[in-house]
Amino acid sequence: MEEIGEVKVSLVNAYRVVIKGAVKRYGSLAALNDFDLTIEPGTFTVLLGPSGSGKSTLIRSIAGIERLDSGTIHFGDREIAGEGFHMAPEKRDLAMVFQDYALWPHMTSYENIGYALKRRNLDSTESDRRINEALDRVGLSTKGSNYPFQLSGGEQQRVALARAIVGRPSLLLFDEPLSNLDADLRERLRVEIATLTREIGATACYITHDQSEAFALADTIGVLQSGTLQQIGKPEEIYRNPANRFVTAFTGVSGSFLGTVESATAGKAIVVLGQYRIECRTSNSLKVGDLAEVLIRPSATSFTQSGSNTLPAIVLDVAYRGRGYEHVVECDFGVISSVFSPQSVARGSRVEIYVDPEGCIAFPTDKAFSPGAVTQSLIGIK
Repeated sequence: MEEIGEVKVSLVNAYRVVIKGAVKRYGSLAALNDFDLTIEPGTFTVLLGPSGSGKSTLIRSIAGIERLDSGTIHFGDREIAGEGFHMAPEKRDLAMVFQDYALWPHMTSYENIGYALKRRNLDSTESDRRINEALDRVGLSTKGSNYPFQLSGGEQQRVALARAIVGRPSLLLFDEPLSNLDADLRERLRVEIATLTREIGATACYITHDQSEAFALADTIGVLQSGTLQQIGKPEEIYRNPANRFVTAFTGVSGSFLGTVESATAGKAIVVLGQYRIECRTSNSLKVGDLAEVLIRPSATSFTQSGSNTLPAIVLDVAYRGRGYEHVVECDFGVISSVFSPQSVARGSRVEIYVDPEGCIAFPTDKAFSPGAVTQSLIGIK
């Protein structure tokens, strides 16, 4: 953005990206299966999904690296992919940041960044100004003469980010750009990506399998599974009102239980676990007597002395997390990870766990019910 008085003006004419009926097959595998998506101009959309969900194929199709088998892609009113038509990547006015940096090894940082300006028809003074400004924005003003092999992984990714923004494209694509970096550097670069992208005003599409990364970056999150879009919405909507079990599981749970529905009305249900009853949220698809799987958000659990919606448990493990302690506990119905407390509770301690109904979501299931069985398939997904 540039400021004129107190008004911020976008540096680019951001695209509205519309994908309709996109199909892409690799043999018998449908990487995209009649896929529809709209990305509003100037927004930061994150596509979240596991390996094989189709997110890489989708972003490569938007970039023009892959050709769709059928379906269309529009940037605003301009069709850039359709039946019998495929616009070349270099004509799409976009930039892409890759997981493996994709820098030219024989070029310096300055030259790598400047390569993105070759088709912009800028004079040397303006080109030099933009390159040095981009280097400064990513904190590499003293590294312009360095070659990629002289830079750390984080510095190389900063060069790749500077190369993406220097041309002020209408669309920025990010293909899991932080997955090769350590945790501290990922956090710092995540902030830089979000800030710089919003500064130039481009439309952004970012793919990742990391739930925490998605929620930290996005204006809008789309959750993908097997080439289809399961749900799209604001981060808060995705987390609080997931469309189905897959979206719930992939956006963070600390445990799951099996029980029987005792009552179900207006989005709420009481699920019986042995002699205990847990109130939780649900869709209207559950009815009395159904077998239900209850998924528990990490933020939904805490230690308590007594009360409703509680379960007895034993502390299995405890880990210090700086702001406090996270505990793994086991009760008769399964294991719960990420029970947070400002104080440490010793391993082996008998405790009562409160489960907040708002962070506890029940779905119908056909899993075999075995009282006391530990359901651990989702443990560790946060």
